[in-house]
Amino acid sequence: MTDPFMQAAIDEAKKGLAEGGIPIGSVLVIDGQIVGRGHNQRVQKGSCVLHAEMDCLENAGRLKPADYQRAILYSTLSPCDMCSGTALLYGIPKIIVGENKNFQGPEAYVRSRGVELTILNDHDCIDMMNQFIHNQPELWFEDIGKD
Repeated sequence: MTDPFMQAAIDEAKKGLAEGGIPIGSVLVIDGQIVGRGHNQRVQKGSCVLHAEMDCLENAGRLKPADYQRAILYSTLSPCDMCSGTALLYGIPKIIVGENKNFQGPEAYVRSRGVELTILNDHDCIDMMNQFIHNQPELWFEDIGKD
């Protein structure tokens, strides 16, 4: 059975895919409650920064440092440098990742900064990204900044 918070992130990823975007989703959890959710919206909004984690944190709104220090960030895919850096900036102590088979962000660096990082290797997350990358490689490479 999938963790309900990871399932919420997966649901966000599916929402993004249904909108014509990249299927990556994220939720921010504080004290057992989802306070923010989001999905990659680079395509939908023509944005250079709206990865799932960034959208999620934006949707959580302005929080106090003490709130971030109790938070868990869930993401269906290993966060990239930008998203990992934002989690580090705000002192989020724990990140739970659906999968890192299709893409691996700076996980060793994030761990070296004291963040507890859990990789689930969830089959739904892996399969969703595999299928997307196979079907739309040009959009995927644009999202991760590769030619």
